[in-house]
Amino acid sequence: MERTGGARSLGDSWDLASSVGTTATMVAAARALATAEAEPIISDPFAAPLVRAVGIDFFTKMVDGTLDPAVAAEAKSAAGPMTAVMAVRTRFFDDFFLQAADAGVRQSVILAAGLDSRAYRLGWPQGSVVYEIDQPDVIEFKSRTLADLGAQPIADRRAVAVDLRDDWPAALRDSGFDETKPTAWSAEGLLIYLPPEAQDRLFDHITALSAPGSRLATEYHPDGAAALSGSNQSLGQRFADQGLDLDITTLVYAGERNPVGAYLRERGWQVRERGRETVFADYGRAFPDGEIVARLRNSVAIEAIRL
Repeated sequence: MERTGGARSLGDSWDLASSVGTTATMVAAARALATAEAEPIISDPFAAPLVRAVGIDFFTKMVDGTLDPAVAAEAKSAAGPMTAVMAVRTRFFDDFFLQAADAGVRQSVILAAGLDSRAYRLGWPQGSVVYEIDQPDVIEFKSRTLADLGAQPIADRRAVAVDLRDDWPAALRDSGFDETKPTAWSAEGLLIYLPPEAQDRLFDHITALSAPGSRLATEYHPDGAAALSGSNQSLGQRFADQGLDLDITTLVYAGERNPVGAYLRERGWQVRERGRETVFADYGRAFPDGEIVARLRNSVAIEAIRL
């Protein structure tokens, strides 16, 4: 059985085959599956090659369709609903960046970028700069792998290798970030992996760095870690049955959190909130059934503009 989990600890780090990094590989596998659908709502041609390069056997076989037939059906029943959720989530953030670009924003920051390939696959206007922030091992792996694939970023991609628990604003400025210009920020699939106080600190930093007209996209789970832990526990149990030891419940932080929408409004942001089912409906899709994603139904997609 592949060991990929491990409980969180102060100052812990990871690559894309361990701890929180494994969830980035799992999400990339979902994007690869969603891209291969008959009528896809996203296109990420780099997802499958990146998953293969990470080398977690289960996810590689999943994206290649080479799982043992005896386990493929069970794996599909686990991965199918999550793939549907990740496809819509990916499209939401894709559209957020493209709409920000249409509004004239030319500076974007992807927090906890993982295996995100938006700098390489979205139609960025000329002059766009995309900053990607993540752990040093994650940044190094993705940069090297995409270079080996011959991929060229469409935007001016600037990788910022820093832990979000450290002084990432300073590292961002050192990479050329201009806080006098409007910025498009994304915090995708991130908040639950931060302690509640770190979530607030993240948005405090973003607010301090955001010129008027800046935009932010994220998602908030009102039920917090308890809800996600239930969903992730079901998913982890299904994957464990297929030989992958990934206990996501050990990777998230519990504790009461400030509602993101209200927190941002109090700090000068104009906020739009939509429930997950509404976002699905806006893309002509129905939220999937099944216990694995049931507790994600209440999550809220958030878009905000700095006034």
